[in-house]
Amino acid sequence: MSMQYRAPRAQCSDSCLPGFRKATKRGAQSCCYDCVPCSEGEISNRTDSENCIRCPYNEWPNDKKNQCMVKPQEFLSFTNDVISVFFSSISVLLLLLSVLILGVFISYRDSPIVRANNRSLSFLLLVSIKLSFLSVFLFLGRPVDITCMLRIITFGITFSIAVSSLLAKTIMVCVAFKATKPGSSWRKWLGVKLSNSVVLFCSSIQIIICMTWLAISPPFQELDIHTSPGTIIIQCNEGSAIGFYSVIGYMGLLAAVSFVLAFLARSLPDSFNEAKYITFSMLLFCSVWITMIPAYLSTKGKNTVCGDICHTHLKRWAFSLYISAQMFHYFNQT
Repeated sequence: MSMQYRAPRAQCSDSCLPGFRKATKRGAQSCCYDCVPCSEGEISNRTDSENCIRCPYNEWPNDKKNQCMVKPQEFLSFTNDVISVFFSSISVLLLLLSVLILGVFISYRDSPIVRANNRSLSFLLLVSIKLSFLSVFLFLGRPVDITCMLRIITFGITFSIAVSSLLAKTIMVCVAFKATKPGSSWRKWLGVKLSNSVVLFCSSIQIIICMTWLAISPPFQELDIHTSPGTIIIQCNEGSAIGFYSVIGYMGLLAAVSFVLAFLARSLPDSFNEAKYITFSMLLFCSVWITMIPAYLSTKGKNTVCGDICHTHLKRWAFSLYISAQMFHYFNQT
């Protein structure tokens, strides 16, 4: 009777496949070990690896953890994201609407209604709104240093000019009402000099804040490899948090002052009820501004950009609603 014999095994554990490493069992012989999966961000590309190899910062292991793959890059793309097309379409439509409204104002620029409505401020408000619509395209596409600097600067300055225009309008409404009283000393303040001075002064402060921010610590492109493992989030770093919050805070201060003044002037006679429209638009603007801060702090990558664009559009709607209501009111009187 023949018998078959097997050669005895020299180890008590099976070989560890790529993607695993050997971990010696405590109290056991050196030939006895466990096969442990490589940690996050590491690979092993040969059998019975003693240690795993960490992938470079711009690469990530595949599912089997036996090869490093280039990390996908995440940003709000013009071509690969449907929401970019949506935002672009909305911006173009609203831009065309503002151009149409500006055309109406220009066509009736010599009419008593437009002249009484301080046409220079209305033109400035419409132009600043158009520029803010165009600034949306700075938020789309791969961020680079120049777009990171331009997006927040154009956002801060254009909206500050728009809010300053409404603040000047509110002040002029109050001054015009005071000037109607017999022998009032407020008559000397009527005219475009006061309104232009308000816009110039308030906008200049924001411009100085932005220029100081750019000179000291400007925004720049940042590659975030920590927030989402396996993905490189290409985003804009504010550079200076103080500069960023100074721009946002000053904008909120202008809107709050405009809202308070317009709210106090809301009960003026119908000839001065433009303050009612300013009150509503500034209330909407301030509400969006308040929600912007926590939304900005709690999101990353594409979500941050989408949130910024949504808040920007809502603020523009605040101004657009004011202009639409203003046009309806004044042209309804003709």
